[in-house]
Amino acid sequence: MNFQQLRFVREAIRNNLNLTEVAAVLYTSQSGVSKQIKDLEDELGIDLFVRSGKRLTSVTRAGDGAVEIVKRILLETENLRRYASQYSGVDTGQLIIAATHTQARYTLPRVVEQFNNEFPKVKLELHQGTPNQVAAMISNGEADIGIASEVLDQSPDILAYPCFSWNHQVIVPQDHPLVKKTPVTLADIAEYPLITYNPQFTGRKCVDAAFSQAGLVPDFRLTAMDADVIKTYVERGLGVGIVAEMALDGIEKSGLTVLETEGTLFGSCTTLVAVRNGTFLPSFAYRFLETFAPNLRLEDLKSA
Repeated sequence: MNFQQLRFVREAIRNNLNLTEVAAVLYTSQSGVSKQIKDLEDELGIDLFVRSGKRLTSVTRAGDGAVEIVKRILLETENLRRYASQYSGVDTGQLIIAATHTQARYTLPRVVEQFNNEFPKVKLELHQGTPNQVAAMISNGEADIGIASEVLDQSPDILAYPCFSWNHQVIVPQDHPLVKKTPVTLADIAEYPLITYNPQFTGRKCVDAAFSQAGLVPDFRLTAMDADVIKTYVERGLGVGIVAEMALDGIEKSGLTVLETEGTLFGSCTTLVAVRNGTFLPSFAYRFLETFAPNLRLEDLKSA
């Protein structure tokens, strides 16, 4: 048994049992991957996977438990490397951040710039995805830190912490009829086609909940994953836009305006930061977290 065989098993799970993709990820041949996995099964005396010819089709009952052990072994191996580097006296290594588009586009640039200045020898890698994808990357060990406003606090193997709260704002072209109405209510907005985030993105549940509680049925004419797309279509007059407040930078240059509303129409949403339970984080990772969320109690995170 060797670590390479364990990595092959883990990557097979990550890549939906597609050995061609596993081979590409690990820079080897498909036949080599298949042989190494079969050698491991022979040594263990159990089948980890169900096969159809040379293809893996599913995980066996015995394989389910074995795969979880494999993941823990590889996680602890990486923890050991990071632990050792902690005492090498050199801040080098890699930090992988998984975040939604809104967080990557609007909240992370300042943090990344400061982090690069403090740790020029650390390679920073940024992955973007849906909240569910961000959570999966943390759970699978593909990312060290996850940042999103949804889902991250719903997995038992993820430690998620609230960082800061934010609100949605309503945007329209500067010549829109609603510009002359102050303050604007939910009922006013519901009279027009709306352009906002997809249901799984950027606090959309706060938007839906506000309309539902008011007994209104909005016309979500177009939805998108990020604010830049939403603003583009609002500029073209296709509807009233609802975007996260952090996406308002430079809004006045785009020919759009932010409406004055009757209080906070959609309530507050919270951005979460998450790590995998049991993962050893190097000191520079904690510095990244501290820069991103100064109010986060790092001692709680370290002890957890």
